[in-house]
Amino acid sequence: MQTFLLPLSYLRKRPKKKENEIGCRRSMRLLKVDPLGVSLPAAPTQPMLEEEEENPLLPPGPLEMIPENQDDSNELFRASLKTWADMSKTSNERTKEGLSSIKSYKANLSGMVISEATVRKVTRGAISSVALHPSEVRTLVAAGAKSGQIGLWDLTRQCEDGVYVFYPHSQPVSCLYFSPTNPAHLLSLSYDGTLRCGDFSSAVFEEVYRNEGNSPSSFDFLAKDASTLLVGHWDGHLSLVDRRTPGTSHEKFFNSSMGKIRTVHVHPVSRQYFITAGLRDVHVYDVRCLNSRGSQPMISLAEHSKSIASAYFSPVTGNRVVTTCADCKLRVFDSSSLSSQIPLLTTIRHNTITGRWLTRFQAVWDPKQEDCFIVGSMAHPRRVEVFHETGESVRSLSGDCLVSVCSLSVMHPTRYVLAGGNSSGRLHVFMSQESF
Repeated sequence: MQTFLLPLSYLRKRPKKKENEIGCRRSMRLLKVDPLGVSLPAAPTQPMLEEEEENPLLPPGPLEMIPENQDDSNELFRASLKTWADMSKTSNERTKEGLSSIKSYKANLSGMVISEATVRKVTRGAISSVALHPSEVRTLVAAGAKSGQIGLWDLTRQCEDGVYVFYPHSQPVSCLYFSPTNPAHLLSLSYDGTLRCGDFSSAVFEEVYRNEGNSPSSFDFLAKDASTLLVGHWDGHLSLVDRRTPGTSHEKFFNSSMGKIRTVHVHPVSRQYFITAGLRDVHVYDVRCLNSRGSQPMISLAEHSKSIASAYFSPVTGNRVVTTCADCKLRVFDSSSLSSQIPLLTTIRHNTITGRWLTRFQAVWDPKQEDCFIVGSMAHPRRVEVFHETGESVRSLSGDCLVSVCSLSVMHPTRYVLAGGNSSGRLHVFMSQESF
């Protein structure tokens, strides 16, 4: 076998690569240059923090109550503040009536309607808390948002100027209550570590409590006169706050036996007891037995298989507890005797899977009807459900103007008015005809 060798001149030589030659075409966007060859500015490192950049942490201390959507010299707003402060003086004495029969209650609910005039966008972004002023002559709704905003809507004035938006917080407002003894005070709790009191009389958001190290999640009034507060934190701690003492720190700081606290609710009669909802735990504590190292609950409810959104005592006697769980069940417990166990009375199948973009449902009692509670719904057409403690469906509140999911709802303490908030910042208000 012969082997033929090719001359060196036949060997193919690899051409030398030019010094500045680009081997292949590349995207000018990836090269960070525009079509004219000018370098583009560097992209922001954290584009998802846009809302936080717009709402940086607010300074400690009081903040003026100046609407973001109105001129601070607006005479209408000043007049509204005076009206809200004056009507709050007459709201301390609430009408005390006996428990209505279910038949009468259903009849009153059937008269509640929603219209274009009772739907309004009041905040930017999802509503994370809702409160109704107890006035019996005006309808004033407050909504806390994930953006840190608080929107106030006076429905008695049917005009755009009836909505006022404030920025007292820089992160979601998770809890919002009008003070039960002075409704001219609107208390708000935020993930930014602050609890503020918006005072209609002084037009100031006072700072009541600040704890940036342990983000708070929920609070309730421990004393009946609203002088002391019980604050729950996401990491399982509890704070006792006295509004009468100077400063913005807690009086006592406790460690509960829970890994996370979502809601805190004080018993309406025996106010030394309170209930907490967390990951998969619902615990009842005695505030007198709390300590800083670790507090053991009096009672634990172990029936829940997934995370729990809320747990609340019934409003008048506290003889019932309603819980909302991610296992698509609403549960009612008999808490008439706070012994070692609270028996389960009722389990109601209810879709609670709202997804990541909607605020989680929370079933809450109607303050004027001890045995009935309300909760949002994923069903079509959109609605807000009213249930009896036995599991009976009492009423579905719906209408052509309700086209989205109301994750959070609250009932007026004496009137047939319901306000629900959705994840686009809109309030939907159902009212009886006589309330217009």
